[in-house]
Amino acid sequence: MPAKRLTGLGASVFTEMDNLKKNLEREGKTLINLSIGSPDRAPAEELRQVLSRAVLEDTQYGYTLTRGTGDFRKACAQWYQERFNVSLDPETEVLPLMGSQDGLAHIFLAYIDPGDSALIPDPGYPIYTAGLLLAGGEKVSVPLLEKNSYLPDLRKIDPALARRAKLMFLNYPNNPTAAVAPISFFEEVVEFAKEYNLLICHDAAYSELAFEGYRPVSFLQAHGAKEVGIEFHSVSKTYNLAGVRLGFAVGNAEVIGTLSQLKSNIDYGVFGPVLKTGAFALGSGQDSIEENRRAYQRRRDLLVEGCARAGWKMPLPQGSMFIWAPVPTKQDSMEFAIELAREAGVIVVPGVAFGDYGEGYVRLAMVQEESVLQEAVRRIELFLRDRLTEG
Repeated sequence: MPAKRLTGLGASVFTEMDNLKKNLEREGKTLINLSIGSPDRAPAEELRQVLSRAVLEDTQYGYTLTRGTGDFRKACAQWYQERFNVSLDPETEVLPLMGSQDGLAHIFLAYIDPGDSALIPDPGYPIYTAGLLLAGGEKVSVPLLEKNSYLPDLRKIDPALARRAKLMFLNYPNNPTAAVAPISFFEEVVEFAKEYNLLICHDAAYSELAFEGYRPVSFLQAHGAKEVGIEFHSVSKTYNLAGVRLGFAVGNAEVIGTLSQLKSNIDYGVFGPVLKTGAFALGSGQDSIEENRRAYQRRRDLLVEGCARAGWKMPLPQGSMFIWAPVPTKQDSMEFAIELAREAGVIVVPGVAFGDYGEGYVRLAMVQEESVLQEAVRRIELFLRDRLTEG
């Protein structure tokens, strides 16, 4: 019998959509997958060169420490200084991760005892809920509503629930809504955290994927943020290195130390050549990031403008690799996504997969080349033609 802690991890919507995808492929249907939230573009050639040289070094095959290498931690600290003007001690305020999701899941084991609660955004990235449940915690959903620009209304969180909670998770640019947050919001969060003695965990995986000159801010730029929280960053997402699994957590030294202590009892550190590649990426010219932004902006414009011509109006996101679009027909998000997959061969994620407040929306990931996205738009237009006319 599986452990009881697995109860409730369902991910039933994702499982159902994955099963549908497999069945349609078995039927011979050509699918365009806009559901996966992982970069499809290759990392810059110079990064691949650094990685390939490092894996040929005889000395790179031993265990690495949970805290990684000094070079990588220093590169993280320097990058934060240059990008956000945030000072970090590489010895105590930086921790390498096997991808940011590694830290997002483990922070709950480090701080949540059975019966403890955490404030979790809804809709939100599923690991926030899964990590909490695996630690035996209880979820307090914090609605992210379109009318509030998908920022939690801190004033409407029940004070009694806020006092009980130990953690609060945030994520901007947001997955799935693609919303962004101003520094003024993070300033409010710091005060909220101090009032209710909360640890703030900010997932900044998409901080480098933003458009038209907009540059997302770091939670740690807010005055006093390091006193109450940490931030998770994804080297994988920033440099298209998703498969090599590299990220890092930064911020409050005590929290970083606690997370490091937990991880030292669970795993070893990131593979040495990956750390070398990450340090080089963070410390070298950032041209590849700008090229990435331009590529995703072209994809964004193609999808949003093409779907608008088909009668499906959707917002133009400022950041992330996602579009959070209202269901254009008189269907719930699951029914619409299933029908779109079966009849048009386009796979999207129904909003309900991200929480109750995701109902009424679907998430499209901009993870295909432009020619493929043009075909997706063509299929969507044919799919919607009769439906929107009837509506």
